[in-house]
Amino acid sequence: MIRKSIEALQREAADTGTGSLKRSLNSINMIALGIGVIIGAGLFSLTGIAAANHAGPAVTLSFIIAAVGCAFSALCYAEFASMVPVAGSAYTYAYATVGEFFAWVIGWDLVLEYSVGAATVSISWSQYLIRFLNKYNIQLPPQLISSPFESVTLADGSTVQGWINLPAVLIIIFITAIIIRGTKGSALYTGIVVALKIGVVIVFIALGWNYINPDNYVPYIPANTGVFGEFGVSGIFRGAGVVFFVFIGFDIIATMAQEAKNPQRTMPVGIIGSLIICTLLFGLFSFVMTGLAHYTEFKNSAAPVAIAIEKTPFYWMSQIIIMAIIIGYTSVILVDLLGQSRVFFSMSKDGLLPKLFSQVHPKFRTPYKGNILLCIFISLFAGLVPITVVGEMTSIGTLLAFVLVCIGIIVLRKREPNLPRPFKTPWVPVVPILGIITCLVMMFSLPIGTWIRLFVWLVIGLAVYFFYGKKNSKIRAEKS
Repeated sequence: MIRKSIEALQREAADTGTGSLKRSLNSINMIALGIGVIIGAGLFSLTGIAAANHAGPAVTLSFIIAAVGCAFSALCYAEFASMVPVAGSAYTYAYATVGEFFAWVIGWDLVLEYSVGAATVSISWSQYLIRFLNKYNIQLPPQLISSPFESVTLADGSTVQGWINLPAVLIIIFITAIIIRGTKGSALYTGIVVALKIGVVIVFIALGWNYINPDNYVPYIPANTGVFGEFGVSGIFRGAGVVFFVFIGFDIIATMAQEAKNPQRTMPVGIIGSLIICTLLFGLFSFVMTGLAHYTEFKNSAAPVAIAIEKTPFYWMSQIIIMAIIIGYTSVILVDLLGQSRVFFSMSKDGLLPKLFSQVHPKFRTPYKGNILLCIFISLFAGLVPITVVGEMTSIGTLLAFVLVCIGIIVLRKREPNLPRPFKTPWVPVVPILGIITCLVMMFSLPIGTWIRLFVWLVIGLAVYFFYGKKNSKIRAEKS
C-alpha cells in the first residue's frame, strides 16, 4: 500500500531533462486527440453490433447511459490531470491515493484497455478497407482477411477458414512508425484527420435524416429473448457496456499530461471538451443509422455505416465515406498506441517494468523500444482475434479504470483536502459515487466470458508484479 506523494509526482511533472517527454501539446491538440479516438471504432463499427445483438434501435439510449457514466468519471479525471500532469493517467492517480498494489492493477488494466482497443480498431479498419477494395473488384485472399476463429463465405457459397487478418497487422506497424517519429507530428496528423471524421459524421446525419424509415424503429425496444442482455431493458444496459468503448478517448488524454503545455488548464479543457462534442454527435448518428436500416441487418458486421448509407439515393457516396472512415481510423489507432506506451513509460520509470519501456529516443524523445514491443504484441492480437471479443474486453478494462479513478478522488479529498486543485470535481462525493455506480452497472451487464478473460489477464499481471515489479520498485527501495 506504499504511496507516491503528490509533491513527488509534481516534481516529476516539472522535469524537462533529456530523459523526459517533450511538452508540445496545447488545448486544441488535446481536444483533437480526444475526438480522434472517441470518433472511431465504437461509432463506425460497434454501434451496429450493439444494435443487432443487444439494444435494437434503442442503442441511442445505450449511448446516453454510457455518456452519463463517462461524464461523472471525466470530471474526476479532470481534477487529477490538473493536479498531477504526469504520463500514466489512472495508474499515476492510483499510486498517489490507494498505493502501489492498486496502481499496478490499474496500470495492467490500462495495458489491456489500450492494447485491445487498438486491435479492435485495426480489425474494423481492415473490414472497411476490404469493402472499399471489393467495389473495384480487388479481392484479397480470404484466408488473409480473417482471424483463425472466423470463416469467410465466398461468392459461390462455400466457406474457408481464416488464417490471419493481415491488413489489421500492417496498419498497426505503420502507425507505430509514425508514433516513434514524435508526438507533435502525431498530434498534427490527428488534428487533420479529426476534421475529416467530424465532417463524415455530419454529412452522414444530414444526408440520412430525410431517408429515415420510421418502421425501422418499431419496436424501439425489442422484446427480451429470455436471455439477459439480449434486447429489452437489460439489452440497453449491455449495449451501453459495449458502446462504452467509444468514450475511452478522454482518459487517453490523461496519459499525455506530461507532453502538455500549461497542463493545469489544457487537461480539463481537453477531457471535458472532447466528451461534450462527441456525445452530441453520437446521439444523432446512432438515431439516423438505425432509422436507415433495420437493426438486424447489422448483425456480424463491423462496417454498419456502409450498410446504412446504401439505403439512401446517395449510395454513390458510400465509397467516399468509407475512404474517410479508413483514414480516420488511423488516428484512433495512433492515440490508443500513444496512450498505451505512456502508461508503460510511467510504470517503467517507477521500476515496476523493465527500463527499456522508459528509454527515450535521443532524437525524437519518444519511448521507442516500448513502442516496438507493443507493436509486435498488438499486431498479433489484431491478426488473430475476432472483433466482438476484443471490443468487450476493452470496455470492461475501461470501466474498471474509471471506477478506481472515482474512488481515488474521494480518498484524496479526505486524506489531503488542502492540496491545490486547479480544477475541482463538483459535488464530491456525489459525482464520484454516481460514476462508480454507473460504471459497475455496465460492467455487470457484460458477458461472463469477458469477466473470465479480465480475471485471467489480472492474474497474469499479479504474477508479473510479485515476481518483478515489487522487487524493483524505486519508491519501495527509497523507503526501505
